[in-house]
This record gives sequence, structure tokens and C-alpha cells, in this order.
Amino acid sequence: MALIAIGGSVGAGLFIGSGAVIQTAGPAAVLSYALAGALVFFTLRALGEMVVAVPAGGSFSDYARLAFGPRAGFTIGWVYWWMYAVLVAAESVAGAAILGQWVAAPGWALALAVLLSMTVANVVSVRVFAETESLFSMVKVATIVAFLLVGGLWALGLWHGSEGSGLANLWQVGGFAPNGWIAVLGATVVVLFAFGGVEIITIAAGESEEPERGVASAVTNVLWRIGLFYVASILVVVMVVPWNSTELDRSPFVVVMETVGVPGAALIMEIVVFIAVLSVLNAAMYTSSRMLFALTRQGDAPRVLLGTNRRGVPVRAILLGTVVGYAAVVADFLWPGRVFPFLVASIGAILLVLFVTICASQLVVGARLRRRAPERVTLRMWGFPYLTWVVLVGLVAIAVAMATIPEHRQSLWATLASVAVALVAFEVRRRWGRRPVSRVVLGVPGRADPEELARVAGRGGARGRSGAGGADAGVGGARPGSQGSGD
Repeated sequence: MALIAIGGSVGAGLFIGSGAVIQTAGPAAVLSYALAGALVFFTLRALGEMVVAVPAGGSFSDYARLAFGPRAGFTIGWVYWWMYAVLVAAESVAGAAILGQWVAAPGWALALAVLLSMTVANVVSVRVFAETESLFSMVKVATIVAFLLVGGLWALGLWHGSEGSGLANLWQVGGFAPNGWIAVLGATVVVLFAFGGVEIITIAAGESEEPERGVASAVTNVLWRIGLFYVASILVVVMVVPWNSTELDRSPFVVVMETVGVPGAALIMEIVVFIAVLSVLNAAMYTSSRMLFALTRQGDAPRVLLGTNRRGVPVRAILLGTVVGYAAVVADFLWPGRVFPFLVASIGAILLVLFVTICASQLVVGARLRRRAPERVTLRMWGFPYLTWVVLVGLVAIAVAMATIPEHRQSLWATLASVAVALVAFEVRRRWGRRPVSRVVLGVPGRADPEELARVAGRGGARGRSGAGGADAGVGGARPGSQGSGD
């Protein structure tokens, strides 16, 4: 679970995208990463409290359902699914672009090959997914550690051939925040989305043997390591390379390694970035399928998607999640070079909506738990409810900043449009769906009864359809991945 958390959050956004952040904020980009990391850290801590105290099968979709009703659960579940379905497509196109530098083949064919390989890894079994993701994550961690060691020694003037300490680069080229503090806050908007993926651990928890301990460990230990990777890496970059260097447009990691004199630095980083793309694609495919499976169990998606193979893998949900990816392959064939930017723009600020929903849900569910069942709150959100409110205000401030910054405004409106579509879809589902909407969360077999969860964290009782989370919680025998002991 620790490696899955790292795998989902450390991607091309760090290895390549950090260059644009540095050029926007200057050396103060370190603060942009630290601020965004803190917001994400506390948001996941709030989510972790709910996961451990109320182990619901639908993760944050169920917590929104508990706090604000079925409309909120339906909406955030489907919007989140759409984000990762699009991310599957985007990462497939990005992986094909990298492969195209080594293999003489059409981009659409390479994207199809990348997509099919990760589909197989997810369909075979949960174990194959987890071990594949762990391997990818270990490569990324090893790369970052080596980068921090070599780059850090060079920046401090301790590496052979270095020209002395690079500390002066932090202030001598226009100051620490050469473009002003507004630019630092603007960069935080971009950086926040680089941390996306850490929430995957709360979804993967449902298929682990010790979910509560795993979530608690990941929230308290893994996140600060991820933050350290990001913040320390950016600090090394701005100490080794002046922030206004045009070379940063390529990849800050490549520029630093070339400056230090590492042979084949560009090729090494291309390989690592390709692995990072595969890692995020792998995690995105897993996450979208599990969220869709949870929505299906709630009656918010067609029942046909409930099918699992003999290893408990929701194959149909996985395949539906790849449909957007295959459509992107076709689009890349018809309109080469235009698909990736459009896909990235279309998911906009969905991650911001997710974080706001998590914090708002924790304010409601956390208060109910402390009144009705305080003994269940073993992993506490610090300074509740004040710190949660601070984080929520910070996230809303980022949304306001996106609305005022021209280059981010389109993403915000695209996200609000996707939320509006989901809200309309809920009304259609509520009026004409075969099953009534559910206020009850999904139970996790052997760990939590949905009626009990609704009693201690819901609106005073298990209202809604009586079977919600009960019979459906055990569809296919149990949760995904529980049918085979090998998973």
C-alpha cells in the first residue's frame, strides 16, 4: 500500500512539469510545493480518520453519501471515475509519445500497446497489479534518492568537479521570489495536482489484509516521504540550476544530472519518465475500476458491471474504464498531437473538488463519530474541527485563484461542467432508475456492517433502501479481490 501511494502520486508532474513551476515562482517554488503538500497531507489525514473509523466499501464516495446524502455520493463517485478514466487515456498517449522516440511506429499503435499491457496487468489479478505498481514505484524512489544524493552533494560543493556551493542560486538571480508572492501562490495551484494519486491508498485498503493498519501507516509515514521527495528535489534543482534557465523546459532532473556530469542522463530520465507514466496509468486503471464497482454496488451504475472473474477482479468495470483510452487512441490516429492537451484540460480541477468534498465530509462525519462512537476514532484528524476548516479554506482559495488566473480558468469551468453533468445524471437515476437511491454505505465483509456504520456516522439511522450495502455489499461473494486467497 505504501508503494501504491507513491506510485500514484510521483509521476511526470515531478520529473518534467516541475520545470514550469520553477520558472513561474523562482526558487520560492520550494514553498509552493511545501504549501500544496501540506494541504494534501492534512486532507488525506482527514480521509484516513474516516477510513479507519468507518471502513466503508465506497471510500470517499460513501463518506460524502453519509455526510450529505446520495446526491453527493453519486456525484463525487462519477466525477472521480471520469477523472481517472481520462487519465488512463492521457497517460496512454503520453507513454506513446515517449516510446515514439525509440520505436518507429505510429503514435496510435504505441498508445494501444501501452494501454493493452496495463489492462492485462489489472485484469489478471489484484496481486499482479500491486506487484507491478510496487516495481514501478521502487524504480522511481531509487531514481529520486540517487538524484537527491548526487545533486545535493554537487549543490553543497562536495561533489568532484563542482564549483562550490550553489546556495547563492536561491537569491542572487532576482531574489528568492523574483516574480512576487502572487506567482508563488499561482504556482501552488499547479503543484496541488501533482500530488494527486495519494488518495488511492484508501481505495486499495479494501483489498488488503490489514486495511486499517495499512491506511494509518500510509497516512502518517508515506505522505511525509512523498512531500520530502517533492520539496527536497525542487530545492536541489534551484540550487544547482538558476531558476530562469531555459534548459528547465526539458526536464529539471535531466538538466541537473547533465550539469553534474552523469553520462547518459537524458536517456536514463526518459526511461524513468516512461516507467512513471506506466505507473500512473496502472494506478489510474485500478482506481477507476474500483470506484465504478462501488457505484454499481450502490445501484448508481448498471448491474452488468458487477461481474468479477474467479480471482475477484471486476473485469467489466476495468474494461469500461479503458473505453475512454481506446477512444483516445482512435482520436490520436485521426488528429495526431491534439488529443493529449485536450484530455488533460478536460479533467480540469476535479482533484480539487475531491479534496473539498473529503474535508467537508470529515467535518460532518467526524462530528457525528465523536458524539455517537468516540471509541472508533483511533486515527484522529489533528485539531478537529479547526484544522479541517483551515484546509478547506485553503482549498477554496485555490479554486478562487484558478478563477482569476487566465491559464487555469478553463480547467475550473470544465470541472464545474462535469459536476453539473453528474448532478443531472443523478436526477435521471433518481427518477427513472430501477432501484431507489441509497443513503446507506457499502459494508466490507468481515469488517463492518453497513447498518452499524450508518447508525454511528449517518443521519441518525439507516434510511433509504433496506438492502443498500447489505446484499449488494457481498455481490460476487465479497469485495473485489477477496475471492482468491492469492489476491
